[in-house]
Amino acid sequence: MQTKDAMIPELPDSLRHLYPFAANTLTLKDGEKLHYLDQGKGDEAVLMVHGNPTWSFYYRNLVSGLKDHFRCIAPDHIGCGLSSKPQIYRYQLAQHIENLSQLIESLSLKKIHLVLHDWGGAIGMGAAQAIPDKIGSIVLLNTAAFRSTHIPTRIALCRTPLWGSLIIRGLNGFARPATFMAMSQRKLTAQEKAGYLFPYGNWENRVALNAFVKDIPLKANHPSYQTLYKIENNLGLFLKKPMLIEWGGKDFCFDHRFRTQWQIFFPQAKTTIHPNAGHYVLEDAPEVIPNIRNFLIS
Repeated sequence: MQTKDAMIPELPDSLRHLYPFAANTLTLKDGEKLHYLDQGKGDEAVLMVHGNPTWSFYYRNLVSGLKDHFRCIAPDHIGCGLSSKPQIYRYQLAQHIENLSQLIESLSLKKIHLVLHDWGGAIGMGAAQAIPDKIGSIVLLNTAAFRSTHIPTRIALCRTPLWGSLIIRGLNGFARPATFMAMSQRKLTAQEKAGYLFPYGNWENRVALNAFVKDIPLKANHPSYQTLYKIENNLGLFLKKPMLIEWGGKDFCFDHRFRTQWQIFFPQAKTTIHPNAGHYVLEDAPEVIPNIRNFLIS
């Protein structure tokens, strides 16, 4: 089994029309290369934080829909998208938060509107808690930033020793099924599927997908449990921030229990439930993008 670092993939011309953005790279303190989109201009930035097994490709249409009014920033976590994919790395929640914090600092962002999906909820809220005064508003898309013991059987299977790695890294049994399991109202096109899967074409390139699944902190002895517990305890820092919840109602993982918990934490949030949309709610419910734009501009 190889342990060499994977090469950072370069987006092929066949996908450029879907993802027509210039590449930007930040060299982190540990030497790894963090790829991010930086589109548009202005004093207000929309920081879009993805989860597993997506990358900044998930936000491509939202970037295009907002860049005339905001500076749009969408990073790829280390191990994901067009960022470095080291085979030996601290693939844990605290490290992803640290990496995102370094990006925020490097860009000297003054006012930040967060858009968070999947693991982006915990990572984005974790980074935001160090700079609450810079946060203008928050948009939540089928995500979490608090403890839960709920885990679907199909994801729990991917956490089993040895077999989990074989499923995710060997068979691509996480990113590939997500291209249809995370959708409900429509099917991704062949090229959209290719875009989501492009960065994860072999064992080495799927290292972070496997690590994210293992990093789900279900019990108090998990290495990321205390990090998530701290994030949860500090959510009150954002009680007075405008908040929008756009939720896919047919998400098999982040189901109504997670949405209800967000509403308990933030009763002021404006919530729209898309009852027939899946986990990839930005892809599955076309009205989400204008909803986010109207929310941010109003």
